[in-house]
Amino acid sequence: MEKTTKTKKVPHTLILLLGMMLVAYIATWLVPQGAFEMVANDAGRLSVVPGTYHAVESTTSMTPWDLLQVIPRAFAAAQDVIFFVLIVGGVLAVARATGTVDALIGRMLERFGDSPQKLIFAVVFVFAMASSSIGTAGEYIPFVLILVALCRAMKLDAMTAVGMIVAGYGIGYGVSAFNPFTVLIAQQIAEIPAYSGLGLRLAIFVPFVLIGFHHVWQYTKNVQNNPGASMMAGIPCPLGDKPTHNYPQLNGRHKLILASFVATLAIAVAGIATQGWYLYELGAVFIAWGILVAIIGKLSPDTAANKFIEGTSELVMTAVLIGVARGIALVMEDGQILHTLVHGMSLPLSYVSAELSAVGMLVIQTLLNTFIPSGSGQAFVTMPLMAPLGDLVGVPRQVAVLAYQFGDGFSNMIIPTNAVLMGILGMAGVPYSQWFKFCLPLLVKLMVAAALVLVGATMFGYGLDVQPQVTAMMEAANG
Repeated sequence: MEKTTKTKKVPHTLILLLGMMLVAYIATWLVPQGAFEMVANDAGRLSVVPGTYHAVESTTSMTPWDLLQVIPRAFAAAQDVIFFVLIVGGVLAVARATGTVDALIGRMLERFGDSPQKLIFAVVFVFAMASSSIGTAGEYIPFVLILVALCRAMKLDAMTAVGMIVAGYGIGYGVSAFNPFTVLIAQQIAEIPAYSGLGLRLAIFVPFVLIGFHHVWQYTKNVQNNPGASMMAGIPCPLGDKPTHNYPQLNGRHKLILASFVATLAIAVAGIATQGWYLYELGAVFIAWGILVAIIGKLSPDTAANKFIEGTSELVMTAVLIGVARGIALVMEDGQILHTLVHGMSLPLSYVSAELSAVGMLVIQTLLNTFIPSGSGQAFVTMPLMAPLGDLVGVPRQVAVLAYQFGDGFSNMIIPTNAVLMGILGMAGVPYSQWFKFCLPLLVKLMVAAALVLVGATMFGYGLDVQPQVTAMMEAANG
């Protein structure tokens, strides 16, 4: 008799996201609706006022029709990321048509072909440095297909490529030294000096990077020793199944295109740092680079146009996932339960020791990042609460900021509401379910290390030298 075995079918990533949206919708009927009072700061950003949580007088009952409308609204809300991903995909397709990408992969194979561990460490370290200093995230999307192709040529899988990128991205945000979108904003809200406490953040940077590198490298070694252990087994590569063993030589034209790419990144970084650029401006920069590539690569206008369209069409599914992911947070906002969750999570911290409160802040920030995937947005919602709460329970404000950084940064690597993550996974062809299995152990390792750092920082009074005078605020909070 023929023996048959049943395999557990993992739902499509789109189904998982829609399921999470449905859960959020159900929660709007079960969780009490409430809100904090909000005030605008000098920059026009709204932040909550501590001690002002109240049940809303006019509750909102979302109907199934409202839920369906959330999906197109979410696409509109995530349009900046969606269009940036499509533009980058199209421009990279133009670059691939010149042979530059293949030539670069061939050159990197010559250098790292026998030492994938060096490549993994270099990518994790460099990306973590960039995220830590200037808050890069979506800017990594152009590297996804390049690293996937490189890993395939080294007989590794797309999971390794994504692991390198996302580990660097998440760890860089988590232990950020200078990130203007997280550290600076959180410290301003907490009323402590900008970029104070730098010494500790710099000291823990390399140890946390090594945790990320070790996790990715251990997986890579297992795949090298046993290709059947790959989490991508049976999943088609976004680059197709055609083998690529013959790579062109890196000639002068290719080098000129690569130099223009480096210049493009430098312009993007300068724009972010000095002009406050984000995805619209970065998209324009990459469009300009794509035109330049077509000229240097001597592509005809029709060829360049066709390649651009091919590149964007390959990322339509990625764009859909990004839009739906944004809808989960949108449901929570429409249902007026987001502030209720923040308020409810913060209450238990007042009943435990300062050290446990610091760890509790980490847990809360991690959970809330699912609903508020924007780093700056999370700072404006949570730090006005966590800073004075820390004063009451003995947690220095600098430690509260560090807990926010850890919770926001590390969970960025796994939450499906993170549009950048979903864009990276979509481009690499990595199902979210498989990524979750890969990333969860890494997240646990980082969270344990972060908890130890927070306990030690609280015990040794990290940040007490810059702790503001908060007597009046504490009296107001007490009634």
